[in-house]
Amino acid sequence: MRAQEVMGSVDEKGLLCLDEPLTVQKYSRVKVIVLFVEDEVDDDESKESILEGLRISLQEAKAGKTRPVSELWDDIDAE
Repeated sequence: MRAQEVMGSVDEKGLLCLDEPLTVQKYSRVKVIVLFVEDEVDDDESKESILEGLRISLQEAKAGKTRPVSELWDDIDAE
């Protein structure tokens, strides 16, 4: 499969309208996954604190401060 990202909107009838045409080599069926743009963050965490957390995580990953995925699953099983 090949992915292509475009923006669009949903009209009052629930039909998807793309802002620009897709770049296609031939006509074919497609699978569509719709991601709705949220206006606000659902919880109390601000966008700035989320971005800061991502920056810290990226710095830790670059510094080699990572854990195997198998260890992360151990914490999930504890609940």
